[in-house]
Amino acid sequence: MRRFVHESLPARVVFGAGALAELPAEVERLDLRRALTLATPQQQESAERTAALLGPRSAGVFTGAEMHTPTNVTDRAMQVVRERGVDGLVAVGGGSTTGLAKAIALRTDLPQVVAPTTYAGSEMTPILGETKDGVKTTIRDRKVLPEVVIYDVDLTLTLPSALSATSGLNAIAHAMEALYARDGDPIVSLMAEEGVRAFALALPRIAIDALDREARSDALYGAWLCGSCLGAVGMALHHKLCHVLGGSFDLPHAETHAVILPHAAAYNAPAAPEAMARLAGALDVADAPRGLWELAKRIGAPLSLSQLGMKREDIGRAVDLALLNPYWNPRPIEREGVAHLIEAAWSGSPP
Repeated sequence: MRRFVHESLPARVVFGAGALAELPAEVERLDLRRALTLATPQQQESAERTAALLGPRSAGVFTGAEMHTPTNVTDRAMQVVRERGVDGLVAVGGGSTTGLAKAIALRTDLPQVVAPTTYAGSEMTPILGETKDGVKTTIRDRKVLPEVVIYDVDLTLTLPSALSATSGLNAIAHAMEALYARDGDPIVSLMAEEGVRAFALALPRIAIDALDREARSDALYGAWLCGSCLGAVGMALHHKLCHVLGGSFDLPHAETHAVILPHAAAYNAPAAPEAMARLAGALDVADAPRGLWELAKRIGAPLSLSQLGMKREDIGRAVDLALLNPYWNPRPIEREGVAHLIEAAWSGSPP
């Protein structure tokens, strides 16, 4: 009989169409009186509408969130927090906005309510990745775990099909690595399989019709499950590579995950046959790495790092950085293998 430890992370989830209407009640339940709404510059209008829902409990908006959570942006947000006497945070957006809320919470322990507009899954984790001087570092701390997550399907309807594709593949990466995590357990594996299955069914439908509400609901359900996997267990080589490529080469977060995913699967496949079999079953394919690449192609996701702007001459430096402080991985992390992985991802060839 297998022995394991499963620890559930405390979080309140409100799920459904129109769920954002519950925001005032959730803020009141947390006894917040000066809640600051966070967003990216592109989502300022959405942030202002959200803040308006809070009435006198709103401390206004800060719309400076950026990809990879640069510490200089957090410093600016912290100044606003102090000046306005903020006692809680409302984050409306994707991983960039959630990351900023977490960075503030790390420094202040302020409560967070997160309303995701993408499928990143960060909202379900006690993980924060911050970038300083071109280097992205990751920490785990319960202080950054949001207290409430509001999954409103309506907030994802305007997410373009292309971004839906990469965001969904990003989430699948969380589930894939959970299936072979050193500290994995049967409950997490069940969530991982169900999350991948939900996305495998939803993403092709969203690619055809971005306003398919049932597909959007399935994808958001998958995001919840895959994000929960990311929060419950440690990640491996895939996430290390994406942190390196994003933080040091300024590549877009979700798109980088989408490109790396099938190649990281191929790298680890020989050392994780059971995980690959479960992943293939969830995708309804014979071979998991090839199936992930075919799914990305089918839904119009980028297939190569070169498409994202990475230069071929940067591959060597990326390998060097990937070998520094490596995450645990089911297959030993070796220079030649990692170099081949990044080369294949750069060219976009199928695994």
